[in-house]
Amino acid sequence: MLPKLEKILPLSLQQTACFKQALTHRSANGKHNERMEFLGDSILGVIITEVLYRRMPTASEGYLSRLRASLVNEDTLASIAIEISLGDQLHLGSGELKSGGFRRKSILSDALEAVIASVFLEEGMEKAKKFVLFLFEQRLQKLPSEDELKDPKSRLQELLQSRGYSIPQYKLITTAGDAHRQLFTTECSIDGLNIRTKGISTSRRKAEQKAALSAFEKINKDYIK
Repeated sequence: MLPKLEKILPLSLQQTACFKQALTHRSANGKHNERMEFLGDSILGVIITEVLYRRMPTASEGYLSRLRASLVNEDTLASIAIEISLGDQLHLGSGELKSGGFRRKSILSDALEAVIASVFLEEGMEKAKKFVLFLFEQRLQKLPSEDELKDPKSRLQELLQSRGYSIPQYKLITTAGDAHRQLFTTECSIDGLNIRTKGISTSRRKAEQKAALSAFEKINKDYIK
């Protein structure tokens, strides 16, 4: 578990207006962190890209891109933000406080990127790189394999084609809920194997991925010995 944010960064940085702005959400009064989040996102991308490029000299461009995407995304950044208790230091408006904004993934991930930007602006690129590598080191040591990073639909199709089976077919079964909160149910069917699996999610694409993953797992369990 990573130490809390205030234990990682020097007190001199934490006392700057730049750092305080990085922790201020737009719902609060005063200067907020949206522009800093934009800068931090770019800095983070460059640092992670360079590290992956140097650490994995034989990896293909596609694999490197998928690795970077697995590290630089809202879920990963929010998880790191939670590990360093970033939510405890955020400055939020009363509405966001009442609705639990300090736990919201989008707010946490944006704030972490803004903090990275504050380190860069106040102390330079080398210190920003050191900070990012400290946050990501455990994840960089346990990078997923190329196969693990492929989406379930691709993995399922490759498995079926390698064994001479028909490619999977996807069909939308139902759409439920209000326009801004819809749930999609899709079906994945595979001719010749009598397999039909379903997936439910907030988008058709995600529902298809879930159905494909269920089919992939069923094939590995029941048909591959």
